[in-house]
Amino acid sequence: MTQQLAKIEMRRRLTLIAAMLLANGHVDGMICGTWGSTSNHLDYIDPVIGKREGAHTYACMNGLMLPGRQVFLVDTHVNYDPSAEELTEITLAAAEEMRRFGITPKVALLSHSNFGSSNQPSAVKMRRTLALLNAQAPWLEVDGEMHGDVALDAVAREKLMPDSVLRGEANLLVLPNIDAANIAYNLLKTASGGGIAIGPVLLGAAKPVHILTPSTTVRRIVNMTALTVADANAQRK
Repeated sequence: MTQQLAKIEMRRRLTLIAAMLLANGHVDGMICGTWGSTSNHLDYIDPVIGKREGAHTYACMNGLMLPGRQVFLVDTHVNYDPSAEELTEITLAAAEEMRRFGITPKVALLSHSNFGSSNQPSAVKMRRTLALLNAQAPWLEVDGEMHGDVALDAVAREKLMPDSVLRGEANLLVLPNIDAANIAYNLLKTASGGGIAIGPVLLGAAKPVHILTPSTTVRRIVNMTALTVADANAQRK
């Protein structure tokens, strides 16, 4: 009975078919997600593709090429309320991906709290994330917890926190939960009008696989196809 169900699933689940092709080396990468939810697709990707070595969680990074700035946000689609440890892993994975794009990550850990102005659990979590990142990745330019405007306005940050190690405008925004990240991304995307959207870029997977969203445009599918090809070529080196 189990084998029969597996055969039925293989015939009708396109994401499962694609994951099997990728896992067995018949294709070099895959894109899915123009229907359904991220969690639906991860249910098929995780048991077939799995996480890369050392990864404990998946996450999604979205990027926006806006007039005068580039901004990436995590985690927009996977972890509802990630722990400080998970945020640390997600931040490092996102920073690594940005470096592969040729972009130096400047990380802001965002919160309703501004450099210790609140001791609510979410603010404490972001402060712990900063401590973990400082210990694990001393090379990373990161600070927080801070307000969103302070992250993007270097002059305001200099006045508020002149000793901040983060210089210039932040380009990687780490949000405390999925609500904050998803809302911030969609607001920025819509308000920016003609800005180019990238993602969602799936972080943590063992092979080049990305889960898009039903609102994805043809332009974004083309962009993500190019990114997946670059991922595949990098993994073969």
